[in-house]
Amino acid sequence: MVIGVHSAKFTNEKDSDNIRKAVMRHEIRHPVVNDADFKIFKAFNARGWPHFVLIDPEGNIAGQAGGEGIYDAFEKAIAKIVETFDKKGKIDRREIVFKVEEERTPQLRFPGKIAATADLLFISDTGHHRIVVTDHSGQVKEVFGSGTPGLQDGDAASARFNQPQGLCVRNQELFIADTENHVIRRIDLKEKRVSTIAGNGKQVYGEKSGEAKSVPLNSPWDVLVRGETLFIAMAGNHAIWALDLSTGTIGPFAGDGRETLQDGPHRQASFNQPSGLAALGDKLYVADSEVSGIREVDLNPQGETRTVVGTGLFDFGDVDGVGDAARLQHVLHVAAWEGKLLVADAYNHKIKRIDPKTRRVETFLGDGKRGADDGDQPRFNEPSGLAVVGGKLFVADTNNHAIRVVDLATRKVTTLAIKDLPAIPRK
Repeated sequence: MVIGVHSAKFTNEKDSDNIRKAVMRHEIRHPVVNDADFKIFKAFNARGWPHFVLIDPEGNIAGQAGGEGIYDAFEKAIAKIVETFDKKGKIDRREIVFKVEEERTPQLRFPGKIAATADLLFISDTGHHRIVVTDHSGQVKEVFGSGTPGLQDGDAASARFNQPQGLCVRNQELFIADTENHVIRRIDLKEKRVSTIAGNGKQVYGEKSGEAKSVPLNSPWDVLVRGETLFIAMAGNHAIWALDLSTGTIGPFAGDGRETLQDGPHRQASFNQPSGLAALGDKLYVADSEVSGIREVDLNPQGETRTVVGTGLFDFGDVDGVGDAARLQHVLHVAAWEGKLLVADAYNHKIKRIDPKTRRVETFLGDGKRGADDGDQPRFNEPSGLAVVGGKLFVADTNNHAIRVVDLATRKVTTLAIKDLPAIPRK
């Protein structure tokens, strides 16, 4: 059996209700301990995240390891332990059944990202494994995805996604970061058909380049299209990748795969689970979530990567200011507006505004407390996606299962009432 131990890095993650939301959002099916004070972490001499401990049926530690991508080694070790203790009659094969807590939602469920055109909104209904298309009044126009997790191309009703996140639109094409499938999907909005254009469904840690549908990806979290290039925030590989839509080839664009904060020429720079993308002029801006930072990436392949805000993996908070004095907490998205950047400062439950030239950071919306209040003193609950169009900011307010609408002239907030959205039957 598996027991998860959550030893929080971010302050927001120490709250049991926030952990409960995350467990439901990621559909975790095993018990999770809130180790807010690091007592269990220290007792097992863990040195980082993730850390695995294998305990045999007699309660002895049979092995430990840190890092990702070690499933095969543990599978072999578990098989050997089962064989050994089977001979002793100490393997109990009775199923251990846990009551899985569900958060039933009548409409959206943990929406992750949002894209907008002058007429339509495209919403990643992440917890329902589908893409919802509405007009700006909330009237549903189309739904892509059956609501059952999976990797299946086809028409709107039969296609399957698995916790889709980032979206971007080009004419009659919608591109999707299908995160848990580790692929990039494309929807032909005219023909209403879904296809896979990058990734093979396998999760691999590496920097392989080549034909897009043969190269394995790793947790793509956002996408942004510029001309014939689709930029991808490849969170699992700590890098920005580029898909050439004209040739169908893909590979790293910026980032060397290390999880650290390093500026410099693109392929020597390092990112930290990049989760959101925006473009402003000839620059790409990245919500670099694990350093609670914003990075600036030249769109020129021979250019460089710089840090706008953020100082390190363990430096975070809620501090307005300039440059290195400012602090954010686990930023998940960024959008361009009037030469500035609006940032989904998720764990601070705020929208921040940043001037990339002066590096000044200021609170734009929210008071730092989670909530669902509308009006001129709004509250959010881990906002994760942003889209600006027609004087409005649309916010995927993830833990409120809602899309919030901000009038950018008055900063007043309303909650979008979504109409005629088919419900997802939940077991």
